[in-house]
Amino acid sequence: MNFEPLAFPSARSFLEVFDDLAVDCMVLDLQMPDMAGLDLLRRLRELNLEREPPVVIITAHDEPGSRERCIAAGASAYLRKPVESNVLIGIINKLTADNNL
Repeated sequence: MNFEPLAFPSARSFLEVFDDLAVDCMVLDLQMPDMAGLDLLRRLRELNLEREPPVVIITAHDEPGSRERCIAAGASAYLRKPVESNVLIGIINKLTADNNL
C-alpha cells in the first residue's frame, strides 16, 4: 500500500513524539484510553502547523452531531466502524494525494 503505519498505545505517547515525525495522514479513534480522538484533533489543529496532515476519524459510537463536530474541528473524513480496509485505504490514498497537490 506504500504506507509506513505507526501505531501508538495512547494519544499522549503520540504527542510526546509528534514534533519529530513526518506524518502524511492520521487515523484517530474517537474513543482512546487517555484522551478522546476529538480532543487530540483539536490539540493538533491548535499547533497551527505549516502543513496540517489530513485526519480520518473512526468510531464505533456514532452519536448525533459527532460527525459535524469532528469535521468542524478539522477532520478530513469520518467513518463508522466496522470500516472495510479497502474503504479506509481508498480514503487515505485520496487524502494524501489531495494534500500533496
